[in-house]
Amino acid sequence: MTHSPSAARLSDRRPLYRSVFISDTHLGTRGCRSDFLADFLRNTSCRQLYLVGDIIDGWRLRRSWYWDAQHDEVLRLILRHARAGTEVTYIPGNHDEMFRAWVDPAVHGGLEIAGIRLAAEAVHVTAAGTRLLVIHGDAFDSVVRYAKFLALLGDGAYAAALVLNRWFNAARRRLGYPYWSLSAWLKRQVKEAVKAIDRFETALAAEARRRGLDGVVCGHIHHAEMRELAGVLYINDGDWVESCTALVEHHDGRLELIDWAALRGFSFADPRGARTDPRGLGVSAPA
Repeated sequence: MTHSPSAARLSDRRPLYRSVFISDTHLGTRGCRSDFLADFLRNTSCRQLYLVGDIIDGWRLRRSWYWDAQHDEVLRLILRHARAGTEVTYIPGNHDEMFRAWVDPAVHGGLEIAGIRLAAEAVHVTAAGTRLLVIHGDAFDSVVRYAKFLALLGDGAYAAALVLNRWFNAARRRLGYPYWSLSAWLKRQVKEAVKAIDRFETALAAEARRRGLDGVVCGHIHHAEMRELAGVLYINDGDWVESCTALVEHHDGRLELIDWAALRGFSFADPRGARTDPRGLGVSAPA
């Protein structure tokens, strides 16, 4: 069995994290912070990378095409991780549901394309022995599951809120005020949305418990969270539209939600790509 030089380099040195989980990047939309995501991928290394759904927004791309060089860069960096020896698992969500047709349950371990394994879901075991169900989570969203036209309507409203958010913050910036997410604030104020998030979290924790697992890692609702629900660990890794968060597992099995924009000092008000460094931080990232 032969190994590429980049894979050999990865195996010879310890990656930054044991595993990384990201979701809801929504490549193909103007709302995607592909510049922040590319910076994260460039400066992160791991043994296992989980793409937990809604990586490419097929819903939006079918309606109007948007794709720029930063979106290409994100895909290139994911492939670079795979070539360097990282185990990359792609679990499609509802916005990239077109890839679910490629997931053949009869294929042991899932279909693999360019070093990326496609799977409907996964079970991840941490270094500490914690068993986690990894799933996008849309199957536990009653609106997506039973009334897709309402989900599409809600997606359109969310996109409109993001556009309003850009104009709102452009005005704030001219007046000398810092960035403030109007769209996130509006979402928090809607009582029914808060109730829906609570039902979603409870349902996923219950599913992990039913399967005899210790917890669940999901995405879908763009709300990063880590907490125990009736003895089950519930983790949502957030999104790369507004929060730019990821779940990372350290080598001792410790799990942590990281806010990449805050960690790097990036501002959502800055022009895209204005403060990301294509050279990276010089950490142990795959070459």
